[in-house]
Amino acid sequence: MVTIRISDEATQWFVEEMDVESGDSIRFFARYGGSSPLHEGFSLGVIREQPDEVGVETVLDGVRYYIETRDLWYFDGHDLQVGVNADLGELQYDYVKSE
Repeated sequence: MVTIRISDEATQWFVEEMDVESGDSIRFFARYGGSSPLHEGFSLGVIREQPDEVGVETVLDGVRYYIETRDLWYFDGHDLQVGVNADLGELQYDYVKSE
């Protein structure tokens, strides 16, 4: 099962860049276009929206970070680690093989 890990820096990034507050939901989703270490032609998107069918979630400071069931294929047996690239000030996604 996929797990989502959000670093303290990423949690702060969501607050500062997306005005996230307790009660909000952040969705990670597979989007067509771009590239990732897991799938050529697909990349990971992020949006603030309420869930439809949660496949996996992590709740931090009252904020739900989740992946819909229909997007779990994208992770292909990997966990999602969300951090911040200090040089770019942007989110950074790392995919770690699930144990």
